[in-house]
Amino acid sequence: MKRAPLPIFVGERQAAQLFDLKPAQFRALVEGGQLPKPKAIGEFERWDTGELCRVVTGEAIEGVGDVQW
Repeated sequence: MKRAPLPIFVGERQAAQLFDLKPAQFRALVEGGQLPKPKAIGEFERWDTGELCRVVTGEAIEGVGDVQW
């Protein structure tokens, strides 16, 4: 079965689901600097799914200034 592609940007709840976390756990990682902060899109805050994937795979070790390794 073919999987649907990831959306380009997601809200906090869906971003947390991508990591199999509760929103509060995801928020704590963001606030602690382990995950990137959201981008402002108008009045909304959204996470770039590509950036989140690069963090998990280690590709974002360099070039993501707001992530503390």
